Amino acid sequence: MYNNLLTTLIAVADCGSFTKAAERLYISPTAVMKQINALEKHLDLKLLDRTATGVRLTGAGAVIYQDARFLIDYSNKSVASAKMAARAEQTTFRVGTSLLNPAKPFMDLWYRVNRYFPDYKLHLVPFEDDHDGIITELSRLGEKFDFLIGVCDSRTWLSHCNLLPLGRYRKMIAVSREHRLAQKPLIRLEDLYSETLMMVKKGDSGTNDMIRAYLSKYHPQIRLEDTPPFYDMSVFNRCAETGNVLLTLECWTEVHPALVSIPVDWDYTISYGLLYSLNPTGDVRRFVETVEKNVL
Repeated sequence: MYNNLLTTLIAVADCGSFTKAAERLYISPTAVMKQINALEKHLDLKLLDRTATGVRLTGAGAVIYQDARFLIDYSNKSVASAKMAARAEQTTFRVGTSLLNPAKPFMDLWYRVNRYFPDYKLHLVPFEDDHDGIITELSRLGEKFDFLIGVCDSRTWLSHCNLLPLGRYRKMIAVSREHRLAQKPLIRLEDLYSETLMMVKKGDSGTNDMIRAYLSKYHPQIRLEDTPPFYDMSVFNRCAETGNVLLTLECWTEVHPALVSIPVDWDYTISYGLLYSLNPTGDVRRFVETVEKNVL
């Protein structure tokens, strides 16, 4: 954090001699003199007057002496603060949160197991539901944040993280509040005939692929429109603006104020759970194990 030769200068100035400074620093007087000579050469300044009775600071030396004491004190405080911050990081769980992947389910878990982690705190880390950037966010599990609660049967997602399943959400249909189906308490598939149903394209989600195959075979009167593989707000906006219907989840009923979510007369659900790094730290692994043992 600072030039250690300053410590030698302070010792010599305080003791008034190279010999006494050497005793304080547990080095030889010759080593003390060499260090002072090196510091003066480095600064291109004469810092000490050598006399037969000892040494004393020059005017330039007195300035360096005063500032050196300040620098060393400030440096020591800085290192102490950094160590405290490091200890705090070691006892903090960072939880990712976004509009579509809120931290509330994690908080519900935390209040059930936090007695096993008495010294730990939580730090919420916001991120954007950007379908082009979500994989980058998932790959930073363990770096940017430790945990994320997400809906997940995506093959792409699961190639970037571990999943501890916590439950399942029903697949529902979202429509604009002005849509002809908006007031229905339950959607039958026949209600969707002649409608355009927005859903993620084929290939990444096993559940969505089953729904797509079923609709294509038994209800071809429903038009299907592909969305990006991961929803973001643009998908909900398109549903609201076009009058299409959207395959959604019960956990997203409050995501868009212009849309209403309605249950469907089917049994399709999707898993959600605790996402964490493929190479978790010891405390993250212990948290997962604690949840498995005491909650599931």
